Amino acid sequence: MNAWTAAALVLLAIPAPTCLWVAARGTAVRRLLGASMLSTVAGAVFLLLPMAYDRSSYQDLALMLAVLAPAGTLVFARFVAGRRHDAHPYGSMPEN
Repeated sequence: MNAWTAAALVLLAIPAPTCLWVAARGTAVRRLLGASMLSTVAGAVFLLLPMAYDRSSYQDLALMLAVLAPAGTLVFARFVAGRRHDAHPYGSMPEN
């Protein structure tokens, strides 16, 4: 085990479970924060592992996560946290 592997294990042992706990509990805003932080931690782990295994092709996974994670955050914010459940999707409906 080298220093790169140890750093990846530290990231997986301490911040990742904390982010999962925050993403599983609380309000929608806290869950969004936990999911965003978890994608950041996963991206850091995916950048450390290619250094540990000396394979540069694994960095592509970190690049894809960096591109797709903000899109996932926007989707979560739009469809889960941004809409009230008692509101009609097209505004107020005229009464008959």
